[in-house]
Amino acid sequence: MQQHQGWVHLLNEQLSEQKAPYSILNASISGETTSGGLSRLPGILADNEVAHLIIELGGNDGLRGYNPKAIKNNLLQMVSLAQEKNIPVSLMQIKITPNYGPRYNQMFEAVFKEVAQETDATLLPFFMEQVALNKALMQADGIHPNVKAQQIIADYVEQQLNQLMN
Repeated sequence: MQQHQGWVHLLNEQLSEQKAPYSILNASISGETTSGGLSRLPGILADNEVAHLIIELGGNDGLRGYNPKAIKNNLLQMVSLAQEKNIPVSLMQIKITPNYGPRYNQMFEAVFKEVAQETDATLLPFFMEQVALNKALMQADGIHPNVKAQQIIADYVEQQLNQLMN
C-alpha cells in the first residue's frame, strides 16, 4: 500500500478540506515497537510543534510476545516526556489476535488502561475495531488493514479527534 492510500494521509486530506485548525503529523515507522517510539520521541517533540500527542503503539510489541511490564514502562515514559512539555496525551487502546492466549491478551490490553489511569492520559478506543473482524477489510496476514479499510479508519479516528479537540 502506498503512503497516500493510508488512513493518516486520507485523514489529513479531510482535515484540510474542512479547514480544521490542526493536522496530523505521522511520526510512525512500520513495524515499530514501544521501545523504538520511546527512543525517537524526544527528537520528534524537539523538532515539531506538537499540540496534542496521540500514541498508537504496542501492537508490534504484543505480536512479538514482549513482556507487558516493559510495554507499560515504555508507554509511561513516552507519556511523561510529553506531559513534561505540557502536551496533552491520548493513548490508543491496542488489541492483538487471540492466539497468544487469554492470560497474555488480558495482561496486554490492561497495559493501556493502566497507563491512561496512572497518567491521566485520555484512552481512545481501539481504532481497528470496525475493521479487524471483517476479512474483506484485512490483508492476507489477518493483522493489517487493507486499502479498503483505510477510509473507515480515517473516519473513525476523525470522530475521536473531533471529541478531543472540541
